[in-house]
Amino acid sequence: MRRILSVPLLAILAVTALVAQPPPPGGFGRRGGPPPRGDRMEGKWWYNPPIVQRLGLTTDQQKKLEDVFQQNRLKLIDLTAVLEREQAILDPLLSADHPQESRVLAQFDKVAEARLDLEKANARMLWGFRTILTVDQWKDLQAQDDGRGPGPPPGHPPIH
Repeated sequence: MRRILSVPLLAILAVTALVAQPPPPGGFGRRGGPPPRGDRMEGKWWYNPPIVQRLGLTTDQQKKLEDVFQQNRLKLIDLTAVLEREQAILDPLLSADHPQESRVLAQFDKVAEARLDLEKANARMLWGFRTILTVDQWKDLQAQDDGRGPGPPPGHPPIH
C-alpha cells in the first residue's frame, strides 16, 4: 500500500534535491535549465536560470536559500530514509498470505509517523525559503505548478 504525498510542487522540488538520483539515460528530464554543475544538484530551483530570471532572485537571496537548504538537508535525508525503511517493513506484512492485524496496524502507525515527521521538517525548510522571498516572488513560485497538480516534476519518481 503506497500513497504519493500531497505536497506542493515546491516541496517536491526541495525533497528531490535532497535525494537526487543519477541522471536517467538521455538527460535530466526537468523543465528548463542545464544539467547540474558542481554542487548545483538537480532540483535546486534557486539556481535554475529561467526561474532565477522570472522571480528576479538576487545573488544574496540565492545564497540564503542555499544556506536554508544546507541547514535542513541532512535531517530531510535521514527522515526520508526512515520513511522508506518503515514502508519496507510494511510491504511484506501486507503481502503475507495471512497478515497479522496487530503487526500491520502498528506498522501503519510507524509509516504515518515517519511521513508526518518528514512533512513537518520539509514545511520548516519551506518556511525558511518563504522568509527569504518577497510576497510576489513566493506567489510566482507557487503559481509555477502549471496546472499539473501536486506531484513530482517530469522525470522524477513519486515520493512514497
